[in-house]
Order: sequence, then structure tokens, then C-alpha cells
Amino acid sequence: MKKTTAQTSRSIAFAIALGLTAGLGACGATITKHGHHLRPTDLQQIQPGMAEDEVRMALGSPATTSQTANGKSYYYISSTTQQQAFFKPKEVDRKVIAVYFSPLGSVTRVANYGLKDGRVFDYISRETPSANTADETILQQLFRNLGRRTLTAG
Repeated sequence: MKKTTAQTSRSIAFAIALGLTAGLGACGATITKHGHHLRPTDLQQIQPGMAEDEVRMALGSPATTSQTANGKSYYYISSTTQQQAFFKPKEVDRKVIAVYFSPLGSVTRVANYGLKDGRVFDYISRETPSANTADETILQQLFRNLGRRTLTAG
């Protein structure tokens, strides 16, 4: 059975439409969420005067903590990134929930910080800074300490 010109052109049109649909579907953004994504109802559970253990039971373990003269702080950090196709991911949202404790260990206040409250910066730069070796050759770097005397305690 031989295909007619109309059938061939319909097959080609169908193949093109299928290809465009698949191509457009691949252009959708990929959303990635990291960290503690807490609901408002979770935060409403935290009241002034609560103990540290009660906060951990309600919100889980914090991402990080800090200790100051004014007391302890728990930080629950979340981040949402969006990536289009092969482009570099872009951070579109960041939330830091800070729970502040008195020196006696009870909640004094809860703060909710967002992306607008801080500057976006790279926590891991993937580069290790070195000590002024940019202008040295590899041999100079290897033999830099040759001939230097070190003082020893004796």
C-alpha cells in the first residue's frame, strides 16, 4: 500500500508537532528545595518561654546554632532554586527562621528572615586562596623555603 502525498505531509506535520511539544516540555524550569521548609503553623507552635527541647520537638534539629553572651540561637535555613534548561541555577527564595533563647534556655523571640534581608553569596566558593603565589613559577613555589632558617625552642 502506497502512501499518498497528503498522508506523508500529515505524518511529517505530526512528527514536527511531537518534536516541538517534547522540546517545549524540556524548557520548563526545574525547582529544587533544600533545608527546613517550615509551615506557618509550625512557627505558631513556638511561644516565648518554651525550652530548647520543646523547640527541637516541634521544628526538628536546627541547621546550625550559635552561642553568645545573650543566650543560644537556633537557625532553620531553607532555600529554593530554579534552573532553566542548561543555565546556571538561580536562588529565588531563602528563609532563615531564627529562634533566640535566653541564657537560661527559654525562647525569647522568633525571627523570620528572607532573601531580601541578606546578601546572596556563595557559601562554598570551590577555590582555595593561596599566599601570593600568583607571580611565582612552579619551581619558585617548590623551593620557596629552601635555605630559610627556623628558630627552635631549646
